[in-house]
Amino acid sequence: MPEQEVTLDNEVGLHARPAAVFAKKAASFDCDIKLVKDGNEANAKSIMSVLKLDVTKGDAVTIRAEGDGAEEALSDLVELVGSL
Repeated sequence: MPEQEVTLDNEVGLHARPAAVFAKKAASFDCDIKLVKDGNEANAKSIMSVLKLDVTKGDAVTIRAEGDGAEEALSDLVELVGSL
């Protein structure tokens, strides 16, 4: 299962609009995608699950992908986090 840790540099972290953009992008892939912060795991395709992680500026999160297209999904989501 490929995974990568990223640090959020944007001012609002993954709240409201950035969380919606992230979840929508994650949902566009067929593989299972999880977002992990401080040992808490969330379904990256669910905006509510992403919001519950309370990811703020400077937080490190791990993106995990499993299944068909996992490498592509991971690459695209890491790139997205860097551009939010």
